[in-house]
Amino acid sequence: MTALPNETSARIDLAAAFRWAARWDMHESIANHFSLALSDDGAQFLLNPAGSHFSRIRASDLLRVDARQSAGAPAAKGADPTAWHLHAELHQRLPQARCILHTHMPYATTLCCLQDFEWLALDQNACRFHGRIAYDRDYAGMALDASEGQRVAGLLGAGKSVLFMGNHGVIVVGPTVAQALDELYYLEKAAKLQVLALSTGRSLALIPEPMAALACAQWNDYPTAFSALHFAALKDILDHEEPEYKT
Repeated sequence: MTALPNETSARIDLAAAFRWAARWDMHESIANHFSLALSDDGAQFLLNPAGSHFSRIRASDLLRVDARQSAGAPAAKGADPTAWHLHAELHQRLPQARCILHTHMPYATTLCCLQDFEWLALDQNACRFHGRIAYDRDYAGMALDASEGQRVAGLLGAGKSVLFMGNHGVIVVGPTVAQALDELYYLEKAAKLQVLALSTGRSLALIPEPMAALACAQWNDYPTAFSALHFAALKDILDHEEPEYKT
């Protein structure tokens, strides 16, 4: 199991993720939520407060919440109820969900709105997600009670790190902020390519399944700490351009 970060570094990492999601146009008004577990059981986690814009979130703004508190705790803590019910259930029920990123980013969400869509092994970036995407085909409205969080958690089984939520958006989970954010970035890059390719109306040159599986394994076993290096570069940019994110 990935070691839990100390709270100070956890706050800085998650704040950086919000800032970059805004820069990449993966945010939506004051909606969408990112969270990061602080306890082994996932009950305690960091979450963006209701009404906050991704582009302005600082490390000190993040809420520290406890899923074991009463149902009335979200409002008292300043948490959005849909974030509370969804993230609390996922953190506690899924060992792989240390970091949870939920967005309505445009290209991946477009694919979520196609009838019976299945992820296409169309390019090298797409192969990264081979066999690791789960699908929610039954849009059930907003997550305004714990049962919806429980339902969604049941869809993300072992080996899955992405959930395509029909008519809604995506959830990406990972052991660290660095890995989850890197996955979010490449998921949207690959989704954009798929939307563009489908829009041509031409036949698609799909990568054969055995080669897609090989490329996925190569992504996972890449000889450098790719996600960590990417995230370090992103934080270095913020350190120079928006240093207040760390405060």
